[in-house]
Amino acid sequence: MLSLPAPKPLRFADSALFLDLDGTLAPIAARPQDVRPDGRLTRLLERLHESLGGRLAVVSGRTLADIDRILEGRVTCAAAVHGLVRRDCDGALHETAAHPGLARAAEALGAFVETDPGLLLEDKGASVAIHFRLARARAGEARRLAQKLAAETGLVLQDGDMVEELRPPGPSKGDSIRAFMATPPFRGAIPIFAGDDTTDEHGFAEVARLGGHGVLVGRPRRTEARYGLRNVEDVLAWLEAAK
Repeated sequence: MLSLPAPKPLRFADSALFLDLDGTLAPIAARPQDVRPDGRLTRLLERLHESLGGRLAVVSGRTLADIDRILEGRVTCAAAVHGLVRRDCDGALHETAAHPGLARAAEALGAFVETDPGLLLEDKGASVAIHFRLARARAGEARRLAQKLAAETGLVLQDGDMVEELRPPGPSKGDSIRAFMATPPFRGAIPIFAGDDTTDEHGFAEVARLGGHGVLVGRPRRTEARYGLRNVEDVLAWLEAAK
């Protein structure tokens, strides 16, 4: 797979910026709770928010509480749990209704997690995920169990980097970006979305449809993104060079 060219410097005047969190703004940790606030990132987000006139949103698989904890509350506009929860710039919340299959999925995944201390269950309220970064030998079992539960409950299976997540049918990251772009202060700007995971592909496709472009962070792969950056450090440097 050919490498993507690096993105041009971000322009404050006409851009709307959408950013994934893990693997994009912060390095991926073995456990989700191990990702902590970082002073450099906090200062950068403050500058971006002011310079972009508020046209800044985080679009992440994290919960809103986690986004606010890691980013120290510097970003109001946010789509959490892959789009199932969205907070507008005025603080208004939009949440997908709870799914009846979530409790059953959480119980089954919880029982499986008890069999290995390297497995981790993450209950996000709107979805439930099993992490196996610290128990890679159990990855196949975890994936098969998640697939079985998706088929039995009607939940949607969402693959991630060393994680399988079960979520209700509902808005994606791309749907959230579309919703943001239809409202001030985003309306009329050129959307740019940076993300690292396959869960970000809906977002890449949506910004392209709206006349913008995606930036893939990490190893090259088949993607809807037009540009690429190697890692979190490159993302931060690119954002710090914006003008």
